Amino acid sequence: MFENRREIMQDVFLTYLPAQHFKTSRLTLNLIAPLRRETASANALLPAVMRRGTVRYPDMESLSAALDTLYGANIDYTVRKKGERQCVGFAAGFIDDAFTPHGEKLLEPVAELLGELLLEPVTQRGRFLSEYVDSEKANLIDAIRGLKNDKRDWADIRLMQEMCAGEPYSVLRLGDEETASRLNNQTLYTHGQALLSGSRVELIYCGSAEEKRVEDAALAALAALPRGAQTELPPVERVQAPAQPRLVTETMDVTQGKLAMGYRCGSDDYPAMVLANLIFGGTSNSKLFLNVREKLSLCYYASSSYARSKGILTVSSGVETKDFRRAEEEIGRQLAAVQRGDWEDWEQEGALQAIRASLLSLSDSQGALENFYLGQIASGVEETPEELAAALEQVTKERIMAAAQTVKPDTVYFLSGKEEA
Repeated sequence: MFENRREIMQDVFLTYLPAQHFKTSRLTLNLIAPLRRETASANALLPAVMRRGTVRYPDMESLSAALDTLYGANIDYTVRKKGERQCVGFAAGFIDDAFTPHGEKLLEPVAELLGELLLEPVTQRGRFLSEYVDSEKANLIDAIRGLKNDKRDWADIRLMQEMCAGEPYSVLRLGDEETASRLNNQTLYTHGQALLSGSRVELIYCGSAEEKRVEDAALAALAALPRGAQTELPPVERVQAPAQPRLVTETMDVTQGKLAMGYRCGSDDYPAMVLANLIFGGTSNSKLFLNVREKLSLCYYASSSYARSKGILTVSSGVETKDFRRAEEEIGRQLAAVQRGDWEDWEQEGALQAIRASLLSLSDSQGALENFYLGQIASGVEETPEELAAALEQVTKERIMAAAQTVKPDTVYFLSGKEEA
């Protein structure tokens, strides 16, 4: 467990990130649940409905007025996917005590309001207000449908749905339209009660308040939190690549083809895999960018990313339909070059400096820092940004090659225009 994370109530953990250089503080509350198709939509809808009002402030108007009295503090609901975990809850931002006009303490009233949103949402006859649920359900369904609007993102989504079919990782953070449409104010309330009592709660604070004060504020806000048997978070599924990679082709109204490729990685050497991915396609100095995009002009864009929790590497690219096969083959050749160790010292050094700068810059953003720690916690990993940066400095070329050699092709997804199909 992180030195700065500890259990303050049964299955309630506080991660304390002291920071003196911000004019604001950030406090987030996250319920950690298994990512499941049958519950993802309900989990995503729940904080949106809770954010509509509390017993004390039963509508958005009165809730906004209350936040205004706290010098414009803001509380938004959050729905995040971290590996095969769904993290839902609230994120509050407010002026740090050092910068309030008369030295007012905002941490306690903001934490209290967070607790009210979670534990005292406005209800009627033992269920959520139907108008709130219907309104937020329509917004959720619109957001799910809207995922198709960005064809680059949609191709990446479809790749994961095909590659990880039957695995929790294929489930969208918002769930699916069919499941969402079946929710109502009674079923959502019942689901919410079970989620509250059975989920691990992760609080993350970033600001200048002393740790004891943050803990006391959190304990007071969550005093009425029901605690039952915690829902077990199953281990993340690690799957082998098939003997023969799968090809999935689809058509939509697109002017530019979208090629997405997925690989399974067998290495547990995370720092080495990070650098292998960066050399391959993770930066503007990568092999995919310099060769496939710039030198050969086979792609409008080409980049890769690595998901540690699942051991999955993906490539996202935009290509002309006529260049689909050539681009696919060339991407494979660039991966093979990394596996052979066919790169210059400057490529490895550039990759190292890029990730090192990214990690060390996390401390410049409360949101980025909180998101990093939530991802680590949800995945059961404990490196701080500084520890990970130090581990990356020790990675050798041989380790990068060894990690890259465990990368095996799994699925190729190509989305083309209808007139070209």
